[in-house]
Amino acid sequence: MTYQECINCGKKYDIDKIIYFCKKCGDLLEIKYDYDKINEEISKSNWQNVPLSVWRYRDFMPVKDFSKIVSLQEGGTGFHHSRQLSKILGIRQLYVKNEGENPTGSFKDRGMTVGVTKAVELGVKSVICASTGNTSASLAAYAARAGLECTVLIPSGKIAYGKLSQAMIYGAKVIQVKGNFDESLAIVLKLSEKYKSIYLLNSINPFRIEGQKSLGFEICDQLNQKTPDRIIVPVGNAVNISAIWKGLKEFHKLGLLNELPKMTGIQATGSAPIVQAIKKGSDTIVPVDSPETVATAIRIGAPVSWKKALRAIRESNGTAEMVTDEEILDAQKLLAQKEGLFVEPASASSIAGLKKLIQLGVIDKDEHVVCVTTGHGLKDPDTAIKLSKKPIEVKAQIEAIEEVLGLDKKHTLTVSGEIS
Repeated sequence: MTYQECINCGKKYDIDKIIYFCKKCGDLLEIKYDYDKINEEISKSNWQNVPLSVWRYRDFMPVKDFSKIVSLQEGGTGFHHSRQLSKILGIRQLYVKNEGENPTGSFKDRGMTVGVTKAVELGVKSVICASTGNTSASLAAYAARAGLECTVLIPSGKIAYGKLSQAMIYGAKVIQVKGNFDESLAIVLKLSEKYKSIYLLNSINPFRIEGQKSLGFEICDQLNQKTPDRIIVPVGNAVNISAIWKGLKEFHKLGLLNELPKMTGIQATGSAPIVQAIKKGSDTIVPVDSPETVATAIRIGAPVSWKKALRAIRESNGTAEMVTDEEILDAQKLLAQKEGLFVEPASASSIAGLKKLIQLGVIDKDEHVVCVTTGHGLKDPDTAIKLSKKPIEVKAQIEAIEEVLGLDKKHTLTVSGEIS
C-alpha cells in the first residue's frame, strides 16, 4: 500500500487525497511504500536495462496509471569524472552530477515530471507555484506539455532572466509580487487551500520529492552500485538534499546499496539558516528575514523542508557549511575553465563548499565525493558575463589578430602542418 504520512506525528492519508500539510499537527508529508511489493515488482521488471531517466524508476514512484506520465525525457544527466578539479582541490576522486542537462536546465524537472503526472491523475486543470526561477520554468514547461493552466508567482528583486524568460515563453501567467519568496509562497498556499481546483506544485508537495529522489538512484547506478563517501548539494528550500537521501535509503532498504554516503548541504552566507542550525546543534532553524546572495536559486530565508534537510544531514553523519558570494563565483569560473561545465552560481556552491571543507579539514583528501550542480549557466548569463573579460575588438585584419594573440613567424604553421 502506498500512502502519505506526516513526518512528525505519523498520521496517514490516502495517496489520492489533495493535501499539503498534516491536518493533525500541520507538518509536512512524505510518501510511504510497501517495500515488499516494490521488491516483487522490480524482480519481475526489466528496469535496470531501461535507459537512465526518471521513469526508469517507475516502480519506485507513486503513480498508478503509467499512460498518464507527463515527460520531457528528464533525468539521465551527465556524471562527470572531474580529474583536473580533483587535482587542483587535492582530493582523491571527484564526480560532478550535472543537473543542468535536464530539459529546462535544472534538477526541478525530476520532481515536476512526477508532480504534474500526479496532477493529471487527480484530474486537476490548473497548477501554481511560487519561485525564485527554476521551479517556475520547470512547472511552466510541464504544464504546457500536459495542457494545464499554469500560474507562477515570483518575488520582486533580481530574478535571473534566463529563468524568467522560460516561464514566460512556455505560456505561464507570471505575477511578480512586491515581497520575497517566502511571502509569495504564503500566498500560493492560501490560494491552493481556498480553491481546490488549483493544484500546488511547490516542494511542499510530496510527489515532487518522489521525482527528485531519482537523482540519488542515478548516482548509485552510475557508480555501479558503489557508494561515494559524500554527496554535496546546494541548499535553498532544502528539498533536494532530503529527496536524494530518501532515494538512497530506499535503495539501501531494498538491498540495492550496501552503504550510505554522508549528505553535505551548502548555503550562501547571506541565506544560511540550515547551516546555522547544524553548527549550533539546534533542532529548529531561525529564518533569515532578508536573504541575500548572488546565487538567486538558493536565496531563501525560510526553507520549507528544513526539518527533512536537518534529518538527512544528521542521519547520514554529514554536515553543512556556508560560502560567500565571492567563493561561489570563483568556483563557478573554476568549474567552467577546468572541466568545461557551465553552471549557474547556486550550482557552483557545491564546488565552493567542497573547496572550503577540504581547507577546514572536514573532508579528508582520500574521500570519494560527488558534487551536485543543480542548474545550467545560461539560467543566469548576466553573472557569467560580469565575471569574464570583455571581448577584444580589433580591425578585420589578420595582423591585428596576430598581435592580440602574441603570434610571430616562429609560431606560424605551414600548409604541411610543420613549424616554419
